[in-house]
Amino acid sequence: MNFFISPPGFVKRILNGSVWNSGNKKILLTFDDSPTEGVTEIILEKLKREKIRGIFFCVGKKAEGSPHLISEIIKGGHTIGNHSFYHKDLFFYLRRKELGNEIDRVNKLFLEKYNYDIKLFRPPYGRFNFLLVPILRSKNLTNVMWSVLTLDYKNNINLVKFTIQNFLINNSIIVLHDNLKSKDIVIQAIDIILDEAKQRGFEIGDPEECLK
Repeated sequence: MNFFISPPGFVKRILNGSVWNSGNKKILLTFDDSPTEGVTEIILEKLKREKIRGIFFCVGKKAEGSPHLISEIIKGGHTIGNHSFYHKDLFFYLRRKELGNEIDRVNKLFLEKYNYDIKLFRPPYGRFNFLLVPILRSKNLTNVMWSVLTLDYKNNINLVKFTIQNFLINNSIIVLHDNLKSKDIVIQAIDIILDEAKQRGFEIGDPEECLK
């Protein structure tokens, strides 16, 4: 399980050019599977209260159906990343054109509807194949992975405590989820991260500064 929570060095070397840690010794909060009705709103309100900006990795199909949530994410000063159009496992996309379309459809949607030029990408489930790196490079997208996967999608707050207490470091990129699976514990999960960071003297950073 630790392999997924905090990927080892050899995995990081396979996905060449990806970002696994923040670049300024500050913790970066990221949210996968956005947007989700009834979940995105509570995350945004929590981040607003705590004066935190994060990255929302958005699924194109979900974004199409919830334009008001996308507008609120942008209004809150958060960064949007590409999380593919259908949130399928990209490991099985063995044709360059099909994989490229999964990425292009999201970028096109955000550029046309919100005049938002996406620069970041994260593959669903963190899974990829050999085609991903050159495709992202050709599209000038930075692949942002993670150093701590909270497992919040398992809806078990004790698992979240375990991951944060055992794997949090001062330049962590943390994955939380903006989906129904994590709805009941995501705010608690954020609190656990903030409390643990404070105890260790770590700071929370903005996406722009963390990804320089």
